[in-house]
Amino acid sequence: MLAKRLDPTLAGSAPIFAALGDDTRLRLVSRLSAGEPLSITALASGAAVTRQAITKHLLVLEEAGLIHGVRQGRERLWELQPKRLVAARRALDVIARQWDSALGRLKDFVEQQ
Repeated sequence: MLAKRLDPTLAGSAPIFAALGDDTRLRLVSRLSAGEPLSITALASGAAVTRQAITKHLLVLEEAGLIHGVRQGRERLWELQPKRLVAARRALDVIARQWDSALGRLKDFVEQQ
C-alpha cells in the first residue's frame, strides 16, 4: 500500500533519478564530478555518441538541475551542481529507512505466527 502523502524529502526527486537513469548521462555526471568544468568537446572525447547527442544529454541534466552551463568565449563549460546530488542522496536515505521499517514489520509479523 502506498503512503497517502509523499515525504517532503522525496518531492521533486523524480527528475533527478530520471536524468541519472541513462548510462550516457550517468557517465557525464561522473566525469563532471572530478570538479573542473568541461566543454562539450572534452565531454565527447572518447564517447560512443556524437557531440550533438552529448549536448542533448547535457540539456536533460541541466533541466534536472544536476549541471550548469556557463558560456566562456565560443564554448560552453559544464559543471556539476552537487546540491542536487545531495538531495538525491537524502531521497535514497528516506527510501532505505522506509524499506528497513517495512522489513522490520514483516519480520515481527512472521515471528509472531
